[in-house]
Amino acid sequence: MVSLFSQVRENKVEDPEDKRIAAVVLAAGKGTRMRSSLPKVLHALLGRPLVLYALEAAREASQAKPVLVLGSGAEQIQQIVGDAAEIVLQEPQLGTGHAVAQAAHTLKGRVDHVLVTPADMPLLRGETLRKVVQAHLSDNAKALSGLGGDAAAVITLLTVRSNRARGFGRIRRDQGGRIQAIVEEAEASPADLTLEELNASVYCFNAAWLWEALPRIRVSTAGEYYLTDLIELAVGDGYTVQTLQIEDESEAIGINNRIHLAEAESFLRQRINETWMLAGVTVVDPRYTTIEPGVTIGQDTVIWPNTYLRGSTTIGEACEVGPNCIITDTRIGRECRIVLSVLEKAVLEDRVHVGPFAHLRAGAHLADGVHMGNFGEIKNSHLGPGTKMGHFSYVGDATIGAGVNIGAGTITCNYDGERKHPTEIGDGAFIGSDTLLVAPVRVGEGASTGAGAVVTRNVPPNTLAVGMPARAIRKKEKRDQS
Repeated sequence: MVSLFSQVRENKVEDPEDKRIAAVVLAAGKGTRMRSSLPKVLHALLGRPLVLYALEAAREASQAKPVLVLGSGAEQIQQIVGDAAEIVLQEPQLGTGHAVAQAAHTLKGRVDHVLVTPADMPLLRGETLRKVVQAHLSDNAKALSGLGGDAAAVITLLTVRSNRARGFGRIRRDQGGRIQAIVEEAEASPADLTLEELNASVYCFNAAWLWEALPRIRVSTAGEYYLTDLIELAVGDGYTVQTLQIEDESEAIGINNRIHLAEAESFLRQRINETWMLAGVTVVDPRYTTIEPGVTIGQDTVIWPNTYLRGSTTIGEACEVGPNCIITDTRIGRECRIVLSVLEKAVLEDRVHVGPFAHLRAGAHLADGVHMGNFGEIKNSHLGPGTKMGHFSYVGDATIGAGVNIGAGTITCNYDGERKHPTEIGDGAFIGSDTLLVAPVRVGEGASTGAGAVVTRNVPPNTLAVGMPARAIRKKEKRDQS
């Protein structure tokens, strides 16, 4: 059997300003029940990998860069995590006790207390982890001052009361209510299985005791070292084990399969939607509205059903979005109206109206007061203030001035089979229905094209061009430009 402390990788974490607390996040499991080639902790929950939720909460609780213990899929996970954590490898994977032991070389002698939390419980709030830490530090402070007795709690752990065990170990207490052990489900007796107080797999340890106690864990019949065995060791050493009960049972949802993933997403979606509603946003039907964690929304905005707000999308005040919109990494100003449309990496300034059935692709920028009609598509183009784009039109790689009218069926023919080419349309131009603008081409200020024109040459300012190919036939009178 491999020693508990064998094959430890020498890693040194940056010295945090507060050396008292370090967080260790456990992410070394194989996650075989996910039935996936992707490591379990990289599965997305509302657009973010599970592991990033765990790291964010751990950092919030400890105010320092967490230590992330990896095993299966380590390279993939490290690419996603980047410098958000200090990486420690567990190889081979011999249980949770063995996983924490791998952090010894990184943390021993540097911190006074160690918070341990799993990477597959993404609903755990940083606030909840802070409460565990605060309860642990408070108990230790009382013990040092003589107010809490001689035996400080070397372990403070998080528990949850539920009639759904979810595979968690049961908390066994004596007649006086003092915790005696955590019994893993596989080893629980029929009496243990009736217990409804469960171990939520979050612990805060006295660091010096932890490093001394870990080698004393006995190997299980499954050939693993269980971190939960430290409870009995602490009690046997004469220490108390303190517990803190979780307030929101949903925080204890662990992800072991895709059913759990869907369950967690439902709770997280509800949590996010309620947060925005309390902040002054109307979510008409929260059951059918998805808002990812990186989204921001202004007050008095209304979100209609079947709307998905994703990535780093920002929405200003007093907008209406939906129904049936998918908006990703897009910046939207005030008083905009978007219905039945798809927007990705676009910018909308104030008072913009889009849709229904519009598609704004990367680089689309609609200035103040732009109107984009039904079944239109814009890509990598700027539409100036007050411009109106009719339905069934495509604008790509174009710069369009202010107050332009783009008739229905207009297309910028920006691709010649090898390269993309730009189209420019000056302020106040009028583009007739079914115009084809064969780039590179420029339509001058105040110019017009006739219906069905195929524009292959520049149209001078204040000029009417018609035909196929289009030809300039006359200068426009002032009344034509009104």
